[in-house]
Amino acid sequence: MTPTIRAIEDADIPAVIALWHAAGVARPWNDPATDIAFARRGPHGTVLVAAIEDRVVASAMAGEDGHRGWLYYVAVDPAHQGGGLGRLMVEAGEAWLAARGVWKVQLLVRRENAGVLGFYDHLGYRDTTAVCLQKVIATE
Repeated sequence: MTPTIRAIEDADIPAVIALWHAAGVARPWNDPATDIAFARRGPHGTVLVAAIEDRVVASAMAGEDGHRGWLYYVAVDPAHQGGGLGRLMVEAGEAWLAARGVWKVQLLVRRENAGVLGFYDHLGYRDTTAVCLQKVIATE
């Protein structure tokens, strides 16, 4: 069946969170519901889903800062992996960013998920050789 790719709807949130856990992209220190809400709070982010017969089987979160775009939570239900859904979701995220005038797309891959590097290489993504630094700041 051909999946329907669309923006996430409120009713999809539990299924997307379950998908992220099943696909191994969720981490205990990131609350998926908070990340979804943050992506949906304005025009600079979205969560896209692929649905087959109203069942969410893949996702990609896209966001932009006016200069570069980012993809997050690219996930495919393990039962549907290897069938091209990951590529479709990356392409959907890229199209969403391109429609906003973003010409550069970046993503992060966790070291323990090195097996996915070949997938992204096949799609044209290259190691920037940059070092990503992070600091958690208080928001309250």
